[in-house]
Amino acid sequence: MYKAKIKLVYRQVIDESSESAFEKAIFKASYQEFLLKSQAYNMDGRIKTFSKLKENDGRANSLHYKLSFSVLHFIAQLNNKIPVIKDNLGNKLTFETARFELIESHTEDISLHKVAIHYETPHFMLIDFMGEYLLLTADDHGENKAADTFVVRMQPDLSILSYQEVPHQQLVLAS
Repeated sequence: MYKAKIKLVYRQVIDESSESAFEKAIFKASYQEFLLKSQAYNMDGRIKTFSKLKENDGRANSLHYKLSFSVLHFIAQLNNKIPVIKDNLGNKLTFETARFELIESHTEDISLHKVAIHYETPHFMLIDFMGEYLLLTADDHGENKAADTFVVRMQPDLSILSYQEVPHQQLVLAS
């Protein structure tokens, strides 16, 4: 019996300490793009951080979107698989959409550059909670049909984005 229809979101933070080739590529490409695109909001070069750029000119919030173009091809290479979240059998979770976020940066200090990618999954059917684990299925075959299940552990930066309770089917017994 399904309890709810849910979507998960995972926020992968990438900074100077990130180690995978994917993370390093995202880090470098987004920093180079920040140096280029931030100039439009800082003509005289006196503002050094993303935070201060936003305070000074609200249009600098568009840098989230503008920098995302520099990393889209890296994200596309993931083939819609979240690189760091796996089920208990080691299979990577699928994502439908990925959103880029510029957390902070500095025009003269790359070590202060920090970004995140938010991966949003398709809807899953939640069968049950087992402590910190979710028993899920991607299939919605109805209450009486078999479906392939998988188990995912809740962990930091993994959240339930949407939760829609599934109404219990009322059984009508013939008399």
